[in-house]
Amino acid sequence: MSQRREITADGREPYGFYPWFTSSFIPRPIAWVSTTSADGVDNLAPHSFTTAASIEPPTLCFLHMGPTVKDTLRNARETGEFVLNIGSRELQGVMNDSSISFPSHRGEFDEVGIEREPSVRVRPPRVARAPIAFECRVTGEHTIGQGVMVFGEVLQIGVLADVVGADGFPDAQLVDPIARLGRAEWGALGDVLPLERLRLERWDAGDRS
Repeated sequence: MSQRREITADGREPYGFYPWFTSSFIPRPIAWVSTTSADGVDNLAPHSFTTAASIEPPTLCFLHMGPTVKDTLRNARETGEFVLNIGSRELQGVMNDSSISFPSHRGEFDEVGIEREPSVRVRPPRVARAPIAFECRVTGEHTIGQGVMVFGEVLQIGVLADVVGADGFPDAQLVDPIARLGRAEWGALGDVLPLERLRLERWDAGDRS
C-alpha cells in the first residue's frame, strides 16, 4: 500500500484548500447560472460547486466564493431569481469564456455570443443550447466565511427533446455533460456503467454487486 501525504488545516494559507477541493471532488457539474440585474442586464457565469439541496421542495444550490460580491450573487439577491443551466461538451468553449470578469453593464450573453431563450417562470433567460435548464426562485442563502451558498426552489425545468431517453428522463450520453476537474482541466462523459442498487431482500438471497 502506498503512503499517504498528510495536509493539515493548521496554519494554511487563505484558499489553500481550494486546489485540493477542485482536484479531489471530480468530476464536478458546473452551475452555469444566468441572472438578470435590476437594470435589465443578463448575466451568465459558471460556478464550480453545485448540487441538489432538497428533493421536496425541489431545491438546487450553488456556491459563490470570494470576498467580492459578484454579479450573479448581487442579481440573485436583488431580483430573487436565477436559472441553473447544464453545460454540454459542445458548449465548453463559451462556458469557459463566460467566466471572464466583465463589468456589470456588459452581459456575458452578448459579449461571448451565447444565444438566449426566454424562461417560462422567471425573468432571467435560459441558455438556448443548454440541454437542461432549471428555473429557480431564490429561497435563501447560507454564509460560511467567504463562501455563500445560494438556494433556489425549482419552478420549471426546460429539457431539449433530443436529450430525453426512452424512459422520459435525460439520457446521460445524449446530454453529453461537461464537467470541471482540477487545474485548468475539464472532463467529458466516459463509460456509462449500469449498476442497480441492491435491496435487502436480494442481499439476503446472496446477490452482490
